[in-house]
Amino acid sequence: MNSRERTLAALARQPIDRIPIDFWASEGMIAKLETAFGMPYDDFLDRHDIDLRYIEGPAYIGPTLPAGTDIWGVPRTTVRVPVNDGMETYKDVTTFPLAQAASVAEIEAYPHWPSPDWFDYGCIAAQCRALRARGRTVVFMGDRLNRVAQLKPAMYLRGIEAILTDLALNPEIAHAVFRRIQTFYLDYLTRILEAADGLIDIVLTGDDFGSQQGLLISPAMWRTFIQPGFAAYIACIKRHGCIAMHHTCGAVSELLPDLVASGLDVLQSLQPEATGMSLADLKTRFGARIGFHGGISIQQTMPHGTPARIEREIAAIAELFRRDGGYIFGTAHNIQADTPIENVIALLQAYTRHGACV
Repeated sequence: MNSRERTLAALARQPIDRIPIDFWASEGMIAKLETAFGMPYDDFLDRHDIDLRYIEGPAYIGPTLPAGTDIWGVPRTTVRVPVNDGMETYKDVTTFPLAQAASVAEIEAYPHWPSPDWFDYGCIAAQCRALRARGRTVVFMGDRLNRVAQLKPAMYLRGIEAILTDLALNPEIAHAVFRRIQTFYLDYLTRILEAADGLIDIVLTGDDFGSQQGLLISPAMWRTFIQPGFAAYIACIKRHGCIAMHHTCGAVSELLPDLVASGLDVLQSLQPEATGMSLADLKTRFGARIGFHGGISIQQTMPHGTPARIEREIAAIAELFRRDGGYIFGTAHNIQADTPIENVIALLQAYTRHGACV
């Protein structure tokens, strides 16, 4: 089977030769891998037969953005952190531009709402065809600062404390912020999928709904403020014949019934340290209705575990899903540069040893 056949069959709970594999790494980890193996990152992925590959998506052609400012008008500063023998780079928000808005009129008058017209979608089909020609599963996710979402952009625009307070005390402001975000992303996503002309296999949206101990907002608030847009994104994805996958960090098991009801096909991240996020438990409760991706710790197992521990954890996950399908091998998030190279290799070798289904 090629990667695309394998992934689609696994998510359809059909027979496969092995569990499909995805690989996420931070910029710092990618730099370490390229140095250690003397090859471009894409060649490293090919060497290890990674099944899921991500297109770049549309090209930005809009107004010139001030240095460090994203399409939402949110300014950031670059923070560099040395870690072991590597370096990580992060973008920290310096100002929340809508923090002082006190009315819906002020939200609507914000001068930096982005437009889907700021992007050239003509490059997407060629990106997809290049991956299809190699037999890979084609995934669109977007970059970290422009990913189909609602709550995270609202936090960047309004500030975390302010938008969470709005949900309880200023619901009309919260609805106005989410409405503008949803409107942009529905149009943006529609144009991407139309330009792809059926060549994208999976669309991965990304919006964090949980902390490590519990939800960021109550299930009732999630249903009121987030679910309408979430369901609309998924409906758009499915109208274009794609699988809908969603990334969220944290303890989100309480939301699983709502995610399933919204039409989600695959839940991604599955932090093992987060409360209630045991893969075995989630599979028992929801495995017949939704697929899973991830679940291998980047907080403990990858940076601090031994190769033997990594192999034991991969073997246990493979045993859960080898017969029933509905799963893609992956870490809970990007492997960080504090992870030893030997642990990355142990992970990839364990995938191969334990993922075989025939």
